[in-house]
Amino acid sequence: MFNSMTAFSSLRGGGAGLTWAWDIRSVNGKGFDLRMRLPESAMALEVALRAQVAAAVQRGTVTLNLKISRENSAPSYVLNPAALAHALAHIAQIDAAAKQAGIVLSSASSVDIISLRGVLEAANPEEDTPDVSAALLADAAVLLCDFCKMRADEGRLLAAIINDQVDQIATLLEAARALLPRRSSEMAEHLRTHLQQVLDGAQGADPHRVAQELALISVKSDITEELDRLSAHVTAARALLVSTGPVGRKFDFLTQEFNREANTLCSKSNMTELTRIGLDLKVVIDQMREQVQNVE
Repeated sequence: MFNSMTAFSSLRGGGAGLTWAWDIRSVNGKGFDLRMRLPESAMALEVALRAQVAAAVQRGTVTLNLKISRENSAPSYVLNPAALAHALAHIAQIDAAAKQAGIVLSSASSVDIISLRGVLEAANPEEDTPDVSAALLADAAVLLCDFCKMRADEGRLLAAIINDQVDQIATLLEAARALLPRRSSEMAEHLRTHLQQVLDGAQGADPHRVAQELALISVKSDITEELDRLSAHVTAARALLVSTGPVGRKFDFLTQEFNREANTLCSKSNMTELTRIGLDLKVVIDQMREQVQNVE
């Protein structure tokens, strides 16, 4: 089963005088990378959320966002004396160090100080209550389910596209094999013509040496192995298309091998029609590799 690494989902909920908005999105990535943006009051949920996402997603760069706001009134805040004292002590240390170094700093305003993290706290942080935390996690599970469904739906579309591209490669390989008898005949005639030209101008040529050189030329120009390996890659690709679990890395490596054999085929073709097939193969393989980059 294919999963796409690109997806997006959002969800809104509320309770206990609060409203919240979740969104999750993912893009291509070499491994699994989860980035979370949670409000201060919901940081206690981070471990549980990471476990939920990691259980459902194995590859891709995932961003999970949560915003919480109050429904009817602005939140009230109280001063945290310990955090304020801590902040003022650090400001004093910085001012002293700057003065000793001969650096003049502008004075921090009260607005600057209360904007420091932890100096002001919500007077009644309902987000920290067990009921709200449970509701948030429940909504996160619904969000993740919808997100995974989108990845699976996109994956099915990708699988259909890649399957069609694999079929195109198989068709091109059949066309290449059909050219082999005529290619062999033309190459043999070409070799005979050039060999006769060489023998006409050479005295005392060793016939055994000539036979060895001809055999070497024949081996170097043979493309049967390349076509056989490409056919094996087609079989491997079809197996990956119906396998379960993440296959993106394996498919990416396989497209590299496809491309390597197609390059060799073009370099050894010695035939216009075969070169054209080799170039068509490279185009399809490159298109397939672009699609594979989106597969989990």
